[in-house]
Amino acid sequence: MFRYIAHRLLIMIPTMLVISFLVFLIIQLPPGDYLTTLIEELRALGEKPDLARIAEMKKEFGLDQPFIVQYANWVFGMLQGDFGFSFEHELPVQDVVGDRFWLSFIVSVATILFIWIVSFPIAIYSATHQYSWGDHGLTFIGFLGLATPNFLLALVMVYFANEWFGTEIGGLMDEKYVGAGWSWGKFLSVLEHLWIPVVVIGTSGTAAMIRRLRANLLDELQKQYVVTGRAKGLPPAKLLLKYPLRMSLNPFIADIGDILPQVISGAVIVSVVLSLPTTGKMLYEALLSQDMYLAGSFLMFLAFLTVIGVLLSDLALAALDPRIRLAGQATK
Repeated sequence: MFRYIAHRLLIMIPTMLVISFLVFLIIQLPPGDYLTTLIEELRALGEKPDLARIAEMKKEFGLDQPFIVQYANWVFGMLQGDFGFSFEHELPVQDVVGDRFWLSFIVSVATILFIWIVSFPIAIYSATHQYSWGDHGLTFIGFLGLATPNFLLALVMVYFANEWFGTEIGGLMDEKYVGAGWSWGKFLSVLEHLWIPVVVIGTSGTAAMIRRLRANLLDELQKQYVVTGRAKGLPPAKLLLKYPLRMSLNPFIADIGDILPQVISGAVIVSVVLSLPTTGKMLYEALLSQDMYLAGSFLMFLAFLTVIGVLLSDLALAALDPRIRLAGQATK
């Protein structure tokens, strides 16, 4: 086990280097940079840009250097804890993320819990009552959840939240708490606004998870060991929970590699529609404005979480399912 983990950690080093190079290259592919775009925007508005100040900023942040030099400076800076400077916000990257990180974390964790709490009992019921009226009804609702675009559901939920509950959805809290420190009133305001993005983002994920868990559980329930256990008189609940359900949890464990970056990134489209101050919207705006250090550093953080998440999911799968062996080891 230790040898396997050490091997995977060593592989992460060249993996992250390749990802960092590709991220930096893709961000640099569009012509110009943030400062060049700023000059053009000022000229389009009829204003005269301060070329001396812009040239000074290019020299200060190394934007006048060759590509490979800029890339090396960026990577070595991240290794030392310096994630660069956000030109659009005129702040260091770590200061820009700020509360956005925690708000994204709250939304994403609540969404994950919503998906798991709703999908578990529904999938188990559908699998154990195959082709019943309840199964058909839940399957129909699941297909609706998969087919409905999140942004459309967000618009509908905003309307009904305003009409039925009097909740104005234009963020994750009332305006008086924006920029203020955390307090009990701010926390309650976040809870009041939280349920809409959780339901909107979690609907499609819940529907997909129900279908996957139901299919896996149906496959396990038809295997010989379940038939044998049922013939020996094992109680239905014990027979279901001890073996088939345990083997059907693989999709949940395998999703850890995706869940970790989702906890931080959030749903970009829903964040834009609902005006949520999350990191997903921040990343989208940074990419549009070519705020290279903010976008690049955040993408690298997501890549790091993905690599760590895949490792954790592999280890958890090996612990959960005895049929899985690390490094492809065979059993006799």
